[in-house]
Amino acid sequence: MREPSGHTLLLRHGPWAAEVVGVGAALRSLSHDGQELLSGWPAGEICPDYRGWVLQPWPNRVGDGRYDFAGATHQLALTEPERGNALHGLAGWTHWEVHHPDASRAVLRHELVPRTGYPFALDLGVDYHLRDDGVHVTITGTNVGATPAPYGSGHHPYFTLGRPVDGLELTLPASTWCPMDDRQLPGEARPVEGTPYDFRQPRVIGDLVLDHPFGGLTGDTASVRDPGTGREVTLRLGEGCQWLHVYTSDTVEPHRGAVAIEPTSCPPDAFRNGTDLVVLQPGESHRLAFVIAG
Repeated sequence: MREPSGHTLLLRHGPWAAEVVGVGAALRSLSHDGQELLSGWPAGEICPDYRGWVLQPWPNRVGDGRYDFAGATHQLALTEPERGNALHGLAGWTHWEVHHPDASRAVLRHELVPRTGYPFALDLGVDYHLRDDGVHVTITGTNVGATPAPYGSGHHPYFTLGRPVDGLELTLPASTWCPMDDRQLPGEARPVEGTPYDFRQPRVIGDLVLDHPFGGLTGDTASVRDPGTGREVTLRLGEGCQWLHVYTSDTVEPHRGAVAIEPTSCPPDAFRNGTDLVVLQPGESHRLAFVIAG
């Protein structure tokens, strides 16, 4: 019987262990000393809620799936039909070519072919490498076509410390946030100062509902911490990380059981609003890099 998530690679390095799957190049699990840091999904099931997904060639939403680029209008399939959006790119429900150079590393590649709504050719890549300090992730996109291509990227890890998010402390190195409408499309960025969205210093999440982009990054580390046990998951941002999208799992199961902190190159709807949209020239590449540690 074919595994819905494709081939599973088991990575190990010292106290670290991870599972990477071939469908969507997703990171299904990550543990340190036997304690799970990601809320993934069981083998034999379809990936739910975009857990561990690579988000290419756009993260989050394109409103109406319709955007203008280089004098032409393009219509993407509406993969979130209840809200009328195209959601989380084109790389998730696809088989990736898998390489496993050693026990601690997985390298995956995918040729994204031109299609209706996104008539651009990209070579996509993801490199997961377990090291002493956690899993190092590098996401790349290269324009292998003859014309410029709009592009954004990100990743969708759900962090867990084994308890509801309400009692966890969240830290975000972000000076701005964007309000969201009822379709989860962003408004203009606003300062976090004086708002419930200011997590520049560690603060308990409480009953705050989050599904928002945070920008104006002033540091390179976001974290979730359990003040009762001292356990913590950290996200260290590297090249290409311009935004963080934070989601408190209010519409998925287990309800408010994990916090998604998504490193992205742009906020939602960048194909339409142009905010931090990358335009890849023919032959040009983009990199997004980060480290998940515990």
